[in-house]
Amino acid sequence: MRAEVHAPPESPRREPNNRDTPHREFYASPTGRVAARLLRARMLEIWPDLTGRQVLGLGHAGPYLRLWRDGAARILSATTAEVGAQYWPRGEANLSTLVEETELPFPDFSFDNVLLVHGLEGAENARRLLREVWRVLKEDGRLLVVVPNRRGVWAHLDTTPFGQGRPYSPGQLSRLLERSMFTVERRKVALFVPPFRTRLLLRGAGIWERAGRTLAPRFAGVALVEARKEMFGAIPVKPLPAKGRRVLMPAAARFDPGEDRTAA
Repeated sequence: MRAEVHAPPESPRREPNNRDTPHREFYASPTGRVAARLLRARMLEIWPDLTGRQVLGLGHAGPYLRLWRDGAARILSATTAEVGAQYWPRGEANLSTLVEETELPFPDFSFDNVLLVHGLEGAENARRLLREVWRVLKEDGRLLVVVPNRRGVWAHLDTTPFGQGRPYSPGQLSRLLERSMFTVERRKVALFVPPFRTRLLLRGAGIWERAGRTLAPRFAGVALVEARKEMFGAIPVKPLPAKGRRVLMPAAARFDPGEDRTAA
């Protein structure tokens, strides 16, 4: 059954039902803003330019997707039930939709890049989620997964979203990706500053990052792993439309993988 996409009455700058959630509250806090800044820097080291690419942010990726908005051919945000419905980007036409993690409402081979943040650690079935990501990625598509690091302080304090769900070590995450038909390309770590609201700590976040990467990389708060979709060994199947429930998606977020908006 083809996923049905419905558009509500046009109101491109309204933000309906955009209630605060723990994720939004965290990223609005001083600690969250510092964490987002440090993670964006690491993401840009991995994906410095996504010009002309079809990009999907899955989980709660809104604070990071703006890195590539100017160049990407199309960029969408898909939030999971754990995160809750979100309106993104603020003050503009909505490009976000609520999805079921094991039934993404997109056709096969839709995206060049998928950014998965605040999604894998809370998934009921991590393998099924990654299988769906594999399905919607194009051949040779790239996935960037951000998860709390098992050895880091952030994973053991439940005061931030990184303290929720199941943490992974970089090695555990790499093995999970390889079992899910991905080839790991790069691994990085971030967030060595403790997740406290002490101004002195937050002001010195850059120093903590540089020192941590040099002296104690295993104790980073977050692991970032980039993986490439592996087609070798996959069972050839005829591409099928996405299956799933009805999804309410504003007209601005309707997805056509063949449409290029760079010239718009």
